[in-house]
Amino acid sequence: MQKNILNKILTISIGLVWLANGLLCKVLNLVPRHEQIVGRILGGTFAKPLTIGIGILEIVMAVWIFIGYKSKTNAMLQILIIGVMNILEFALVPDLLLWGKLNLVFAFLLIGVIFYNEFYLNKKTTNTLW
Repeated sequence: MQKNILNKILTISIGLVWLANGLLCKVLNLVPRHEQIVGRILGGTFAKPLTIGIGILEIVMAVWIFIGYKSKTNAMLQILIIGVMNILEFALVPDLLLWGKLNLVFAFLLIGVIFYNEFYLNKKTTNTLW
């Protein structure tokens, strides 16, 4: 029973991370550093629409997490996206990251939480959050 409650808490928390980063940081541009990162990596010409597009995809990821459909596939995709994104940022724009190169540590902690939550705590027969 406690594993199930912790799984739900972590699932909601992970979904809120994606939602906050997508909606607040990128779509609403409350953290302009995100657009600067996109601009430096992908080019400044289309940085704003690309950042908004990435933000929308992050919101979609949050909805997918909350729905719980194919949660193992979702978790693997999250791990891949977070890993690739943070390695690229570590290599290409460490000066724009909130904690500099230390961001990579936090990214891998999040990857660990996602993995633990989905592949250890999520032992239910259905893959829906509710």
